Amino acid sequence: MAGLVNNLLILLLLFQNICLGFRSPLSVFKRYKDTTRSLSSECLGSEQPVISLGLSDFALDIRMPGVTPKQSDTYLCMSVRLPVDDEAYVVDFKPHASMDTVHHMLLFGCNEPSSTENYWDCDEGTCRDKSNILYAWARNAPPTRLPKGVGFRVGGETGGRYFVLQVHYGDISAFRDKHKDCSGVTLHLTHQKQPLIAGMYLMMSVNTVIPPGEKVVDADIACHYKRFPMHLFAYRVHTHRLGKVVSGYRVRNGQWTLIGRQSPQLPQAFYPVEHPVDVSYDDILAARCVFSGEGRTTETHIGGTANDEMCNFYIMYYMEAKHAVSYMTCTQNANPEMFRNIPQEANIPVPIKSDMLKMTHGHHEETKDSDTSSLLQQAKKEEEEILDQETKDGDRSSLLQQAKKEEKEILDQDFHIEEAVEWPGLDLKLGQVSGLALDPENNLVVFHRGDHVWDENSFDSKFVYQQRGLGPIEQNTILVLNPSNAKLLHSTGKSLFYLPHGLSIDKNGNYWVTDVALHQVFKLGTEGKEPLLTLGVALQPGSDKNHFCQPTDVAVDPITSSIYVSDGYCNSRIIQFSPDGLYVMQWGEESSLGRARPGQFHIPHSLALIPDFSQLCVADRENGRIQCFRLETGEFTREIKHKSFGRELFAVSYVPGGLLFAVNGMPYPGEAEPVQGFVMNFSTGEIIDFFIPLRKSFEMPHDIVASEDRTVFVGDVHARAVWKFASTEKVEHRSVKKAGIEVQEIKESEAVAEVRLKNKPESAHSLKDADKQPLVQQASSTGVSFVLITTLLIIPVVVLLAILIFIRWRKTTVYGGNSDEEHKLDSSSGRILGRLRGKGGGGINLGNFFASHKGYSRKGFDRLSTEGSDQEKDEDDGTDSEEECSASPPPPAPSSS
Repeated sequence: MAGLVNNLLILLLLFQNICLGFRSPLSVFKRYKDTTRSLSSECLGSEQPVISLGLSDFALDIRMPGVTPKQSDTYLCMSVRLPVDDEAYVVDFKPHASMDTVHHMLLFGCNEPSSTENYWDCDEGTCRDKSNILYAWARNAPPTRLPKGVGFRVGGETGGRYFVLQVHYGDISAFRDKHKDCSGVTLHLTHQKQPLIAGMYLMMSVNTVIPPGEKVVDADIACHYKRFPMHLFAYRVHTHRLGKVVSGYRVRNGQWTLIGRQSPQLPQAFYPVEHPVDVSYDDILAARCVFSGEGRTTETHIGGTANDEMCNFYIMYYMEAKHAVSYMTCTQNANPEMFRNIPQEANIPVPIKSDMLKMTHGHHEETKDSDTSSLLQQAKKEEEEILDQETKDGDRSSLLQQAKKEEKEILDQDFHIEEAVEWPGLDLKLGQVSGLALDPENNLVVFHRGDHVWDENSFDSKFVYQQRGLGPIEQNTILVLNPSNAKLLHSTGKSLFYLPHGLSIDKNGNYWVTDVALHQVFKLGTEGKEPLLTLGVALQPGSDKNHFCQPTDVAVDPITSSIYVSDGYCNSRIIQFSPDGLYVMQWGEESSLGRARPGQFHIPHSLALIPDFSQLCVADRENGRIQCFRLETGEFTREIKHKSFGRELFAVSYVPGGLLFAVNGMPYPGEAEPVQGFVMNFSTGEIIDFFIPLRKSFEMPHDIVASEDRTVFVGDVHARAVWKFASTEKVEHRSVKKAGIEVQEIKESEAVAEVRLKNKPESAHSLKDADKQPLVQQASSTGVSFVLITTLLIIPVVVLLAILIFIRWRKTTVYGGNSDEEHKLDSSSGRILGRLRGKGGGGINLGNFFASHKGYSRKGFDRLSTEGSDQEKDEDDGTDSEEECSASPPPPAPSSS
């Protein structure tokens, strides 16, 4: 009987939601507020979280387990495992929360929550793996309705197995009585296969600037849609305090169809699209945010604080299950001219009655205006945090928490990269080394040009290769080397290439290479005799879907097998292909004069897949920076740029667990930044180490690859050599300050570190701060005598060891001595340490993301007449002719950035 009562209760609640239907935003809101009651002390359903609703349907009750937040702005998380292993679909949500106690709730789906506790502080993160947002509830927002036949896919082989509920408790004055809170959401799930899968499309401006006092400022976003049809059924707008109205449209054959238009000062819920809109291939999705800078005395930029602004238009859609994509983005304006024809309504603010404004923000009639303003500001600031998280492969807030963990692990495992001086790779007889990679057995694979060089005679002004008469390279261009002793294990690639450039290896051991003379990309098996797949047309440069122009690198997603090509010297784009080589999409454009904006390139030269975060990072060579993008959508996520990079950054490589490696180019005349290697924390973009060769000097390092044990290889086109670097643990006692985190390092043998968070990371500036140098802290007086005595005792031992090492080094240099066994031991030890340390979680700091736009005032560089040059000179003939270009470039102008 009790079960029947529970079933009837859930059905009644669901029926009540259905009856709300898709009404106008304000009417739905009013009705929902009238029926909302405080559940702050209720735990209805918590004793029976799973309730059967029939043969194929069930309800899952997800509630906070009776918590009492101690301070305002507390974020608490808890997880519930999907009670079934097979595939299911979430088709409805019923929130249980009151605006008196809860500011917002978010529900995520993932495979591994960040904690196994009953509940935890969300600073620890939400999910350890990729997380997808399934549901959002904000102050006074009505429920989000899904149309019939539409659901979020969970469980099975592709869906998440856990739900993680995040609850933000804003003002905790409601908890003065110390009561327990059980806010949450009830899900209606079904095993019936849904023909339509829900997803989210985000349109976001990333570079809008609002001048002080300006009455009207427009932020426009527009992108061509290049996927299977989708159907739009709900929308959501977001700005901060300066936003007046946000409007979204579908543009087809010049006709503008309204998706949704709303004041961002109303509750930022998903409102129904009054007349559902379908979007087909090659339609344009366009949005405009209207701001006013009145009352401001300084420029307002896009950013993550209450004093910054945002311009977001969210669209909830559904697609046929077989074509479904759960998340897509648009962050650029593909056609500014089209906004001359935008409907006039997009420029007219939505009027809001004062009583409605009070009601929408949960104010009582007697609330003072000052309190209203304060609460409104708080709501906007915190709502920004909600939207931070509404991105695929992890909401930004979740990844930010993972970033903190990752940074802690990296700092705990402090290390330094130094050249492995006994490695004989510098003595290899190579041509210009253009590409490096590690195969699945961790062997080093080298791609070189044999007896061919790239000089000013190689191409004409239209980038057509002029030295075909030389024929293909007669030497094996792909060499497989033992990473410990540089012994040749295998070679291939004879008579296949004219001018090799980029190399990568997929999870199956296939070689992916580019040839800038042939303007092609090849997939080869380990034998390398005949290509398994060829992209591009031989010797024909172009910029359409079937042609490349001097492509530089390839990356293959280990999960989806999608192919990404950086193209290249005379095109400024990244192209995605299906595993079978079919064109999917592309993004990028040539850098604008005076400023290199996000998504613009001046020679995208090297690619690094970041599978931990489903991102692709690009070494934007002539802009001297790294740009990162989402794999599924090409959405720009962040820029990493440091003064020490100089004007050129040639190559980038990623190690799972959060380390990014890169090499720059030679300094321009009059500039002092040296050519060197960099180790960076991917989460923060901060440089944590530099490295240079000891035996020779870098001349033009062209590619870099690193392994999980932090062994790094660098290929140099000028020196025609491959360097090997290995990590060495630091054992000195010191205090290191990085991004607001202080670390006290102690003896390496104890293998522990005490990490104290002094304050929140300065995320909004971490990518643009000057490279931070460790600060040495004096030891306390209690340890002085011990350190002094120990130092005096070990000095003779150190001197003796130094003499022995010097003698050994001299013998090695003069007689070519080798110490393979010792090096193998060191390398093996490094790999073991790497495994023991594990992979740190990673994350993206939204503050860093916005900082890369807000303070972005660097000047770009004029494109060289040759579309860029590697300036790869051959020392052997003593000429200056071997440049990766078609003509001699003009002398560079001094940078003012």
